Amino acid sequence: MPIPVHALAHRPLTAGAVAELVALPTAPHVPDDFESRNVEVQKRGWAWEDLVCDSFRTGYGHVLCTDGSNPFGRPEVRHFLVFGEVYPVDPDDEEVTNGEWLYELIDDWQQLPGWSGRRPCTDQDCETVLEQAAQAVTEHLGQSPERTLLSSAATVTGPALTHRIWRTPTHALVLGPASDNGPYGYLTHLQLSYTPLTCGPDLPPAHDTDSLDRWISAHVDW
Repeated sequence: MPIPVHALAHRPLTAGAVAELVALPTAPHVPDDFESRNVEVQKRGWAWEDLVCDSFRTGYGHVLCTDGSNPFGRPEVRHFLVFGEVYPVDPDDEEVTNGEWLYELIDDWQQLPGWSGRRPCTDQDCETVLEQAAQAVTEHLGQSPERTLLSSAATVTGPALTHRIWRTPTHALVLGPASDNGPYGYLTHLQLSYTPLTCGPDLPPAHDTDSLDRWISAHVDW
């Protein structure tokens, strides 16, 4: 039986958005000062955003955040592209996560240009969004994910959702739910992470789900 979710807001991921994300580490380096970054932001048609700390709204309408606050030409940092926000039902914490106050935060996401929302919904609605996003990643990379697995409770709060993993020679792409370590603390991001392979050891085999959970956490946990 599908697990209930209070609300979902999202903007579909596209192959173009994936291509832009993958190109960021090798883009021309931008000096780490506000003036230089602001010039680059305006040139790209991006905007500053405060839905996630130190974040941007890209020209494709998604929210991008990174280690530090400079994503341009920095191959050593982790990049996180948020294309969905989930307000999960938590049966073990009804007073906090099942109240109505978090709907206002979901509204902030849903009101972004090109975003849409649904409430109530189910984990299957979230999986549909993730599957569509996976098609965009596969279209850009020209290959299917190397690993596909359900997240564990240690990785994200809420219903178990699917993680998918791709790799380039230098980076990992991890598509799936991610814990919201701020500024909300109770919502779940649907995101595509593009992070250096040095964040964790070699990719564990498909049958070793515990090691895969730890590998994913090492690459996507903020």
